[in-house]
Amino acid sequence: MRSRNGNSSSLLAICSVIYFSSLALHAGEYLVSYRYVVKDMILFNDSLQISHAMKKCHGKPDKFIELLDNESEDLKQIIKNNSFEFTNFIHTLGLDVKHKEITINAQNSSTTILTLKTRCFKVDFNDSLARISALK
Repeated sequence: MRSRNGNSSSLLAICSVIYFSSLALHAGEYLVSYRYVVKDMILFNDSLQISHAMKKCHGKPDKFIELLDNESEDLKQIIKNNSFEFTNFIHTLGLDVKHKEITINAQNSSTTILTLKTRCFKVDFNDSLARISALK
């Protein structure tokens, strides 16, 4: 069916479907958890777990960070390349803190565990940036 100016409306519909489906290929939802252990004021263990969300995450974007992606769409690699910035971002989200201190024979020992419980993040990949938004 042609419109008044002679253009086909079905062509516009096909182009818009292709455009929006290409946008969907550059976005994703990931589950991220983070934990590190400090024992006697020395970093003992540091772990970051990232996986694709199997179900759609519900919530609204709360805070976000934009990281350079260098044409890569692998979230693990992007975070590895920008680990300092991403770790600081995680700290702004709030971590659970467990602290234990004991004294044996006048020797003090302390252990602190900071944990970001598994949380859903929406990631949008653009030309040179990855926008990582924490869902609340």
